[in-house]
Amino acid sequence: MNSSFSQKVIYKLVSLFFVYPIYRLIFRGNLIGANNIPKNESFIIVSNHGSLMDPPFLGHALGLKVSFMAKQELFRIPLLSQIIQACGAYPVKRGGVDKNSLNIAIEKLSTNHIIGIFIDGTRQRDGRVNKPKNGAALISAKTKKKLLPVAIINSHRLIRFKFFIPVFNRVIIKIGKPIEFPITSSKEDVKLTTDVLKTEINKLIG
Repeated sequence: MNSSFSQKVIYKLVSLFFVYPIYRLIFRGNLIGANNIPKNESFIIVSNHGSLMDPPFLGHALGLKVSFMAKQELFRIPLLSQIIQACGAYPVKRGGVDKNSLNIAIEKLSTNHIIGIFIDGTRQRDGRVNKPKNGAALISAKTKKKLLPVAIINSHRLIRFKFFIPVFNRVIIKIGKPIEFPITSSKEDVKLTTDVLKTEINKLIG
């Protein structure tokens, strides 16, 4: 069994037996705005981030294999490393988008892969976009790929307790209209597009 085939098998198994029951049954996952997903081209998913479950939830809900940046420390953990690699993850140094991960993202987009970036770079307690990083817009400027704003609602508060009984909040994923890549890769144009992404995602969250 070659590496590519085994990764596809692992991805299918994880999606069917792990992600599906959690997203669809436990959290009653719902997708809104699927008609906004670009067809027949690679693009960059840009989302808020509230939970470690966000990457599998997004990939399963959109019906796409999405390559996400993941902390390089996760790739040192046996089994977990194999699973996240099979799901398309690639390592990034803690604290930002390093040059190597930037090149990997550009290469994936050039070979028609879809990549996903959490715009704040880390999970947010309130589930909103607060201090967005410019990485997504910069990659978009360099590859001329569209940016797809996505809001994951309630992932920062998946479970609450009522009289000591766990209550699972419904997870809703909203997809906005694609945003064009920055005119240039200058700091000003990249920052402008990042601000537009922040506004659009927070608007989707409501």
